[in-house]
Amino acid sequence: MKTTNYFNTFIEVADDCPIKIAEVPPQKENGKTVANLQFNMINENPYCFTSDEIIFTIYAEKNCIDKKEYAKEKEKYFSKGQACLRSSPLSKRYGWGIHFDGDGKVAIYPFGSDEYKKYSNDKKLQHIKAMRSKRW
Repeated sequence: MKTTNYFNTFIEVADDCPIKIAEVPPQKENGKTVANLQFNMINENPYCFTSDEIIFTIYAEKNCIDKKEYAKEKEKYFSKGQACLRSSPLSKRYGWGIHFDGDGKVAIYPFGSDEYKKYSNDKKLQHIKAMRSKRW
């Protein structure tokens, strides 16, 4: 089974992120976006979920997968590579840094905050930039 989990890592805001102050992803009229779902899940439960848990839970919700089918569907879903949180709109578009602790659990911090600065300067962490939205 493949994984999207990171450990002791900080995903910094993408170089081409269009904003300078983090924003809460807006909700669309027809429901919540992936960005909004990710934000709510992580922000309301810091260091409770791994990347795999976040990505699969949102996939399952968007695709109306019955909770009884989670184990089988999760195995099928992660049998091939999936996009990790480096491609999340939270870091690409909305200005949120993503911290993974030693257990792979996730929390988010707004760009420019004291916490963001602390994690972006922490030499004990692996540092990765979020994926750019535009190609060169």
